[in-house]
Amino acid sequence: MKQTARILMTLAVALALWTPAKAASLGAGVAAYDRENFTGAAAIFRPLALAGNARAQSYLGFMYSTGRGVPQDYAEAAYWYIRAANQGDNTAQYMLGLMYDKGQGLQQNYIEAHKWLNLATAHAPPPKREYSARLRDALATKMTRGELATARWLALQWFPVREHIVARAPY
Repeated sequence: MKQTARILMTLAVALALWTPAKAASLGAGVAAYDRENFTGAAAIFRPLALAGNARAQSYLGFMYSTGRGVPQDYAEAAYWYIRAANQGDNTAQYMLGLMYDKGQGLQQNYIEAHKWLNLATAHAPPPKREYSARLRDALATKMTRGELATARWLALQWFPVREHIVARAPY
């Protein structure tokens, strides 16, 4: 009986110590980024991004595209931008459009570039909308009418999809 109680007590203490620490907030990551503590910001953004936070994904994408706090890697930047853009993050949509236009981290694709820049323009706050529209329209001059029609149709068919991360069983 004493042996069983001791085992149960040991298990209870182990479980209490095993409880994961609370993740830092997005605000803490933004504050670290603004202080130019890019390594610290990346450490905060990564778990949030993995959990589906679109803003953290967008920040992480930018950090990978510029090499701030993480090694510069356009493919990794595109990965995070795609996840955030699909959830409706305006900055990620804009940056993803530019990456498709230049072929950075993904194969160059003017149709996808225009689609994302069109969505970014539609969702941009008024002060940024005109600049975004000018870039989108400049890209359109590189495209055929058919490509432009396809890009516009894809943008009209698009809708945001929030990520739902389900915790997996520990086995």
